[in-house]
Amino acid sequence: MKATKYRIKPTEEQQQKLAVQFGCARFVYNDALAKKQATYKGDKTNLSRYDLQAMLPAMKSDEKTIWLKDAHSQVLQSALLNLDNAFKNFFAKRAKFPNFKKKHGKQSFQYPQGVKIEGNTIQLPKVGRVKIVLHREVIGKIKTVTISKDSVGKYYASVLMDDDSVTPDPLKHIESSVGLDMGIHDFVTTSDGEKVANLRFLKRGLKNLKRKQQSLSRKKKGSNSSAKAKLLVAKVHKRVADARNDFQHKLSHTLANENQVVCVEDLNIKGMTANRKLARHIQDLGWNSFTTKLGYKLADRAGTLVKIGRFYPSSKTCSFCGYKLEALPLNIRSWTCQDCGSHHDRDVNAAINIQQQGILKLKAEGFTASASGGKRNSRPVSGLVAAVEAGSPRL
Repeated sequence: MKATKYRIKPTEEQQQKLAVQFGCARFVYNDALAKKQATYKGDKTNLSRYDLQAMLPAMKSDEKTIWLKDAHSQVLQSALLNLDNAFKNFFAKRAKFPNFKKKHGKQSFQYPQGVKIEGNTIQLPKVGRVKIVLHREVIGKIKTVTISKDSVGKYYASVLMDDDSVTPDPLKHIESSVGLDMGIHDFVTTSDGEKVANLRFLKRGLKNLKRKQQSLSRKKKGSNSSAKAKLLVAKVHKRVADARNDFQHKLSHTLANENQVVCVEDLNIKGMTANRKLARHIQDLGWNSFTTKLGYKLADRAGTLVKIGRFYPSSKTCSFCGYKLEALPLNIRSWTCQDCGSHHDRDVNAAINIQQQGILKLKAEGFTASASGGKRNSRPVSGLVAAVEAGSPRL
C-alpha cells in the first residue's frame, strides 16, 4: 500500500464543515487521553480502545457534547484508534508519551472508508464533493484518507491505496553500491568522491524569519494583526521545510536509481544536537528524514539501505590498509596514513569505509557481490549535484 498526498481546495462552506470534523476528532482524542490518565492514576487500570468507543454513544446523547453528532462516526473512532497507536509506539519506545492536541496550528482527521474520487473531486462524508488537485493518478483501492490542514491554512488529502502490487525482495547479488558520509559543510559525500553541498535552508531564510518574528512580537496577542503576523511566520517556516523536502526527494531519488545498495552511518542525532553550537545546523540538515526517504525508495527498486554502527571510526581509519589514527579533530579535513602513505580527504575516506563495512555486513547476511565489490563506476562530481539542484525551490 502506498499513500499519496493531494492538495484539496474546499469552499468556505466546506471549510466550516471540515472545521467541525477537526474539532470533534480533536475533542474525542483529548477526552480519551484524559480519561486514560485519570483511570490509571486512580485504580491502575487501563481503558482499552474498545472501552472508549463504547462511551461514544453516551457522549453524543449528553447535552454538553451533543454536537459530536455533527461529526462522522468513523472519524471519531479513527481518533481513538490513533490514540491507541500512539500508546503502542510509546511503549515500544518509538515515540514520546502522547500529548493533547492543540486547537490552533496543524489539524487532521481520518476517514477509514466512504471516500470516493471522481474526476477532479473527492467525496468526503459530512462535507461533500471537494475539488482535488490530482497531480498523480489514483491506482488501486482506496483504504483510508487523512484530511489535514497545515499551519498556513492549506488543506490536503493523504490517500492510502492498495494496488495489489508486492514490494520486491532485495536483490541478493550486489552489482552497484555506494557509501555516504553525511556532514555539515557538505550534506553528502559519496565513496566515489562526489560531494553535494549543504544548502543551509534555514540559514538562507533566517533574516526573513527574524524580521517576521519581530513584527509578530510587537502585535497585541489575540488581535487580528497578531493572527496575520503569525501566518506570515508560518509561511516562512513552510517555505524552508518545502525546499528541504524537495532537495531530499531529488537526492534520494537519484541515489536509489543509480545504486542497488546504499550504506550510511546510524548517527546519534539526539546526542549530536546536545552541542549548542551545532544543534541548529544539524536539525536544519534533516538527516533522519533523508535516510527514511532513501530507504523506501530503495525498497521499491529491490535495493537495500544498510546502516553501520555509529561507533565505527570511519573518518580516522585508512580505507586502504586499515591503519587507525588515535585522534582526528574536526578542523583537519585531510590526512596522510603513517603506515601506507595514502593521502585521504576526510569525508571521502569515511564514505569508502562506510561502503566497505556495509558490504561486509550484507555478505554476513547471505548477500554476494560482483568482482568490483559492488562499487559503481565513478562519474564527474557535477553529475549528481546537477541532478539534485535542478529546479530546486528558492527561499
